[in-house]
Amino acid sequence: MNRYPRDMHGYGPNPPNANWPGGAHVAVQFVLNYEEGGENNILHGDAASEAFLVDVLGAAPWPGQRHANVESMYEYGSRAGFWRLHRLFTETKIPVTIYGVATALMRAPAQLAAMQDAGWEIASHGLKWVQHKDMPPEEERAQIAEAVRLHTIATGSRPLGWYTGRSSLNTVDLVADYGGFAYISDTYDDDLPYWKLIHGRPQLIIPYSLSTNDMRFVTGPGFDNGEEYFTFLKDTFDCLYAEGQAGSPKMMSLGLHCRLVGQPGRFQGLKKFVEYIKGFDKVWIPTRLDIARHWAEHHPYSAPDAIPSEMEREDFVTRYGSIFEHSHWIADRAWETELSPANDTAIGLHFALRNQFRMATPEERLAVLRAHPDLAGKLAAAKRLTADSTAEQASAGLDALTDAERERFTALNTAYVEKFGFPFIIAVRDNTKATILGAFEKRINNSAEEEFATACAQVERIALLRLEAILP
Repeated sequence: MNRYPRDMHGYGPNPPNANWPGGAHVAVQFVLNYEEGGENNILHGDAASEAFLVDVLGAAPWPGQRHANVESMYEYGSRAGFWRLHRLFTETKIPVTIYGVATALMRAPAQLAAMQDAGWEIASHGLKWVQHKDMPPEEERAQIAEAVRLHTIATGSRPLGWYTGRSSLNTVDLVADYGGFAYISDTYDDDLPYWKLIHGRPQLIIPYSLSTNDMRFVTGPGFDNGEEYFTFLKDTFDCLYAEGQAGSPKMMSLGLHCRLVGQPGRFQGLKKFVEYIKGFDKVWIPTRLDIARHWAEHHPYSAPDAIPSEMEREDFVTRYGSIFEHSHWIADRAWETELSPANDTAIGLHFALRNQFRMATPEERLAVLRAHPDLAGKLAAAKRLTADSTAEQASAGLDALTDAERERFTALNTAYVEKFGFPFIIAVRDNTKATILGAFEKRINNSAEEEFATACAQVERIALLRLEAILP
């Protein structure tokens, strides 16, 4: 099967109403990444020093060496930055989700105790704060298991949330396969949680964000100061709050780092934002686990009846072969194409089928036109129409014509076929008996080229209406 694995559709134009508690217009979620002591370091058995997310311009890993400046910046996060952030969130009574690197938590007894005393959620941020993109799946699988083991020892319970961050293409699937996670956050692809079917089992995904992440203080284009940071956070909040007021509540994720926004000048921007959102009502400030539990309760996974892009050829053609009247070859060719989750809706699958119709030869398209029955013709009278055609003609009252109306349709059908060589085709579900007769009388005066194009467009419209009846 030629399948494109990325989901470029998501919820599409009609996302579900999040139904946040209290009718909140937006859920604002604060994540504090605790990585200090889990970063690359030859003391930790790594090949080189750390170089990521630090205030060292042009930092690069030093193979076989420790980097004193980088180490001390990470140490600032644990020694000073963490406690500044801890005071802010405990004094304002804002719940926080910790993304805790397991080996970092094992080196942070005081900070871990403070997190737990505050009642914060502690999710897993992996075993070590290292890059996973080139890690073999078996090694990454082992690291996931060890991260959970150490996390459980350090905190007293296994993590229910997961975010690797420096992830591989295998991360989400491997974590889902490990099991037991209420959510996984190694995606940045939406403003709402969603369910993903992974190896036959549903897994809740709660997307994260790097646009509102304080890492942009040390990556470009980024924030130069706390005021720029506050402005961006405020604009993000204002946009999402307005969307929620209009009936489409979303989620805002803030990613924080002890060594970054824990610095005084940057911290002031965060503090200003916290004070800003405290001035609004209908704002829910949960942990990510709170969001996961809410979503599971209010938007539980519902297995679709059929997923077009995942069907085998025979089932696909059987199910969708009649969308274009008596022309199963269109569905057969569509199955061969690069189908993806974007083709699992009525619009998406119509796009795939319609493209095959448009790429067909003129003779093949003419055969599709000729496969359609006359409107209110002999096949209808003999009850030999397809089920779709029968329902469609009935929807416009063409199954209950007067004698005069039937005579008029018969005369028009005969004249039309004699002129164009195929039956008159119109999406009857868009019309009434009167508008169909009007279109009939108007279109019979078209040129052959004009009417061929018009009839093909109507065939495509009929196909879309048929798909909308059976797919989202």
